Amino acid sequence: MQKKDFNYLVLFFSLFVFLSCSSQVTSRVSAPDSSSKGQEVSSAPCIIYKTRSDYAHNVPVTLNEKKSGLTSYPGVKDLMYQGRMAYPTELAQGFLLDNRGIGPNVAFLDYTYEQYQELDQVPGLEQLMKHITDKDPVTEMYNCGPRSQYKDIENDLNKLINSGNLNSCKKIK
Repeated sequence: MQKKDFNYLVLFFSLFVFLSCSSQVTSRVSAPDSSSKGQEVSSAPCIIYKTRSDYAHNVPVTLNEKKSGLTSYPGVKDLMYQGRMAYPTELAQGFLLDNRGIGPNVAFLDYTYEQYQELDQVPGLEQLMKHITDKDPVTEMYNCGPRSQYKDIENDLNKLINSGNLNSCKKIK
């Protein structure tokens, strides 16, 4: 093999290796559509809900589908939202705005936020299950889109609720 052919072969091989090893980077964040109007592309979901009783000061946990065990619970220092206790925000007609990250399998402990935060450590799973007050406390729950779409979330949601037009939100329960 001549030196010239060898150089071309090395160049070709190097180019082949370079192109095959380089990875194509794709963005995981999609471009905002025209409805987002400069808002963040993603944000926490806006969950509103009603409960059978007043659990606004009780610690929420998440149960499995059979409601026989816990899948999620907060640490004793995880009860804050924007520098304050993460109580739900009271809205019109008995609705609450979630500030903790609840879902359809939420249950509430008999611990208040204050009592739970004063614990040295989270009780074991069996103990937490014994502190559940209601395994099915939610009567209605809606996902009203990303929180970032609202300029004044409390006022905007109250208008939506009072208009009776919750069909613009996704019914969860």
